[in-house]
Amino acid sequence: MRQYELMVIFPLEEDQQKAGREKLLSDLGNNGAEIEKTDEIGDRDLAYEIRKRRRGRYVLFTIKADPAKIATLDRIFKLNANLLKYLFVNIESKEKNG
Repeated sequence: MRQYELMVIFPLEEDQQKAGREKLLSDLGNNGAEIEKTDEIGDRDLAYEIRKRRRGRYVLFTIKADPAKIATLDRIFKLNANLLKYLFVNIESKEKNG
């Protein structure tokens, strides 16, 4: 298992944000990922418009997951309409390069 940072941008609407978070947590758990830490970054302006939205709620998750499952999670997250954007970053390779 490797350690990853998962940055997620949710819509500001509470019902969509709550549904997106519940689905994300369920998908992570179903694929064997362990959430170590959750940081609420807060509401921010987006760099560009995404699905006709200019603002989003940023949340940073620190997770442990099997590298083979990251591709599966990527495909699942693409289908989640309540996620505006997401990005996985391998923490070990981030530390080696910087």
